Amino acid sequence: MKPDKVLSMLGLAAKAKGVVSGEYQTEHAVKANKAYLVIIADDASENTKKMFRSMCEFYKTEIAFYADREALGHSIGREFRSSVAVTDEGLAEAIKKRLMQATTE
Repeated sequence: MKPDKVLSMLGLAAKAKGVVSGEYQTEHAVKANKAYLVIIADDASENTKKMFRSMCEFYKTEIAFYADREALGHSIGREFRSSVAVTDEGLAEAIKKRLMQATTE
């Protein structure tokens, strides 16, 4: 299994305190315009996906659906996470580039 560069970048962002996770924290970051990128787990509930899709569209925040809850949580040193917001602009841009590469491979 080759290493996942998106999740690795997310781990770096977490160590740099550039990530918030969990529905409440992610929602708060988006509404406070502190989130530059929101990542939702592919296996999150449809209600969660719909809520964040609508919220990110309204607040003009980029959103991506990637990995599963376990992998997403593990990458930031937690157990399970359905939602993660990247609050550091530079790290968010780097993760977006990795996401683009991951979708084209």
